[in-house]
Amino acid sequence: MAEDLESRIRQNAQGPPKAAGDAGSVEQHKLTEQIAADKYLASKEAAKSKSRGLRFNKLVPPGAD
Repeated sequence: MAEDLESRIRQNAQGPPKAAGDAGSVEQHKLTEQIAADKYLASKEAAKSKSRGLRFNKLVPPGAD
């Protein structure tokens, strides 16, 4: 899902923000809104992970035995 959203953001950034034709007109969400949605979904995925972005390490200075 995240890859699909990323590819859609890339595709929308390359295209025009508005298009009009005989059948009607189409307007996309603003790029800033799309980026905010991507960040929101990424944060939700990160919150589901077991480590939640934290990593604990024990630092041992050299020569300390």
